[in-house]
Amino acid sequence: MADLSINCAGIRAPNPFWLASAPPANSGDQVKRAFDAGWGGAVWKTLGQPIQNVSSRFGGHHYRGTRAIGFNNIELITDRPLETNFREIADVKKRYPHHALVVSLMVETREEWKEIIARSIDAGADGLELNFGCPHGMCERGMGSAVGQEPKINERITSWAKEFSTVPVLVKLTPNVSDIVPHGLAARRGGADGVSLINTIKSIISVDIDRFVPEPRVGNLSTNGGYCGSAVKPIAMHMVAQLARSPDFRLPISGIGGITNWRDAVEFILLGSSSVQVCTEVMLRGYRIVEDMIEGLSDYMDGHGFQTVDQMVGRAVPAYSEWGDLDLNYDLVAKIDASTCIGCQLCVVACHDGAHQCIHPAPDGTTRVPVVDEAECVGCNLCQIVCPVPGTISMVEVADRLPPASWNEHVNEGAVLRAKKGVH
Repeated sequence: MADLSINCAGIRAPNPFWLASAPPANSGDQVKRAFDAGWGGAVWKTLGQPIQNVSSRFGGHHYRGTRAIGFNNIELITDRPLETNFREIADVKKRYPHHALVVSLMVETREEWKEIIARSIDAGADGLELNFGCPHGMCERGMGSAVGQEPKINERITSWAKEFSTVPVLVKLTPNVSDIVPHGLAARRGGADGVSLINTIKSIISVDIDRFVPEPRVGNLSTNGGYCGSAVKPIAMHMVAQLARSPDFRLPISGIGGITNWRDAVEFILLGSSSVQVCTEVMLRGYRIVEDMIEGLSDYMDGHGFQTVDQMVGRAVPAYSEWGDLDLNYDLVAKIDASTCIGCQLCVVACHDGAHQCIHPAPDGTTRVPVVDEAECVGCNLCQIVCPVPGTISMVEVADRLPPASWNEHVNEGAVLRAKKGVH
């Protein structure tokens, strides 16, 4: 059996699955239930000077009636007294000594950082996460992403935390920048033991088209919030991989953003994450999703011969290169399995209107299975993406394409067959 235990920047956990700093990690009772369900760690909802939150505060992006694939929140940091939070942190750590308990922090001055770090460690924190990513509410007060977007401030406050802390320090980075690498390097210069990313993306989720107010609505006003959920996964993986492949970075990464199942977690780990944090999927489906995540990861590791999670970390990074390094002679064409094709013609429409006009209705009219003009196919994958039947369209590497005349000959043969049948 694979060993799922991890060490992320000096923070140990029985498995790589952590709750992200958010509503699911807002209280002691919640974190206890999460640990009982199987979560290996939790990052406590951000502590600072408690604030007043708003109602409403969440919004969802639904695609064609599906459950929310994107999620937006305008909730800020803890609205519970610090004394209550620290008491609950101590209780959780006492009952679950082998689980990772990381405390997320966000304050302003050097003295505030010194005090809240000391109190967090006294309560039993295994590590600290500096919240330099919140894209709304707090950044207008000079915290959150206002820090994360300024490398010099990032470096300075990180150095304060390292000066005051006796436990590992992770810096949570904001995605609301054009290039994540300078911000990861700033955290490194400040002495961070690792980073976590991504935080949420500045966004407006939707607009009430009858009231003319963006959502989530607070009375007759709204504001931009933080976008998260499965829709942000590609952005998060890109930023994780950018840091993981930087030769000057070389710090552990806790990956966050759109993780919904064990496969997502594996992808983040292969791109350089030592642990993974989950928030939105827990909010939508509950703590027990971790059971499938643990089982799936364990089976994957056994199937691929990985004995430890550490053996997986970054295995896909060497294959992530610049566009100019790609092999322009590598050639794919689409192949359609007639035995499973349902003849919906979605690939035909997509190819004709959105790609390279190389998939056509069968010219002889005797079958609903489309025909691929391999001489014109550029292997773009669009047909495979839109096909509703998994496995029906495959992208196959080819050494020698059919000559251009082959398609014309095929069309002509179809015309002859139609003529014989009296079909025009």
